[in-house]
Amino acid sequence: MILALAILGTVALAAVALWSRPVRRSVTWAAMTTPLASIIGSGFLVLGPILMAHYGWLAPVVMAVLCGIAYLFGAAIRHNMRQIEAGDAMPKGLEAASSWALSFAYIVSVAYYLNLFGAFGVSLTPFDGALGAKLLTSAVYLLILTVGWTRGFASLERLEYVSVTIKLAIIAGLLVALAAFFWGKVQTGALVMIPMEMSGWAAVTLAFGLIVTVQGFETSRYLGASYDTRTRVRSMKWAQWLSTLIYMVYIVLLAYVFRREELHFSETAIIDMMADVAPILPLLLVGAALAAQFSAAVADTSGSGGLMSELSARRISVRTGYLLLTVIGLVLTWAADVFQIISYASRAFAFYYALQAVIASLGAAKNGAQNRSIGFGALAFLGAAIAVFGHAVEG
Repeated sequence: MILALAILGTVALAAVALWSRPVRRSVTWAAMTTPLASIIGSGFLVLGPILMAHYGWLAPVVMAVLCGIAYLFGAAIRHNMRQIEAGDAMPKGLEAASSWALSFAYIVSVAYYLNLFGAFGVSLTPFDGALGAKLLTSAVYLLILTVGWTRGFASLERLEYVSVTIKLAIIAGLLVALAAFFWGKVQTGALVMIPMEMSGWAAVTLAFGLIVTVQGFETSRYLGASYDTRTRVRSMKWAQWLSTLIYMVYIVLLAYVFRREELHFSETAIIDMMADVAPILPLLLVGAALAAQFSAAVADTSGSGGLMSELSARRISVRTGYLLLTVIGLVLTWAADVFQIISYASRAFAFYYALQAVIASLGAAKNGAQNRSIGFGALAFLGAAIAVFGHAVEG
């Protein structure tokens, strides 16, 4: 009872703080909410159980590597943002290819978000199961298509700040609960070190297939209509720092308190695991999941449709873009499981990041920064490797 009250109190205090006037009026925080909405959300729901099941006691190390790689890709995008502000022309062919890659990545990421929405949406109901989740996912796809086709997403996109506030407040409550659970294990000498189940090249390619779980920082680049370059660069950095801090605290508190036989392997495994920490957590996590996945799906649907229309010189209308996204998403929903979709999305975003790194490398070389050019070139090679070799999680 005391723990439940502490969790609810933390959630309430965090929500009040995030909704306070000084925070809401902060330009940097406002610019951070868009990348944060993507970085922390889907990954937070699935990463913990996946990393624990496959990497055991090294889960925090793998988490740190994923966040580090994401930060380096962010550095390439931030470099390109500064180059654009300085008036340097971007290579047109590469920039167009990069934008098309991002548009396709958005299509796959929406499938990722909405399939998680479906899985979490039915997780605490009598309809829990693959069929129920796919039916709910399909229904939400059709709802989003209908809204986008008839009214546009302007009204729904305004819910993003509300979604981020709910999600971060619930995460704060979750971390308090995990900290209490962790401390209880420390006091009783019950911390565990799960052995690794995977190593070598298989472990590397699985990590490649998880890069999408820390994706979302790139959205800062496309907020130029609302914020200047300095604000976007700063907000992207801060969003990545904050998300890394949250992820690392989360995985450290989680990785050493469950024995292997206590791990549940599914897209909603975190629900079953958190029920052992505090009975109130599953309901809170489902609420956070539904808010986060829906808002992220709306944002990426809008972004993908707009990009396709712009890149095709309006030959593809925004509405047609929404329809294309829905058709591909429904095919993925019924032909693949969530973990396969996570891998596809990771590889799609890695290809986009690789192209951005190539652009950054060429720009650095043009300005005489040879060491930076070599670094971005190596990053492009890493992105290409992730796109080619990223592997899906298998139960």
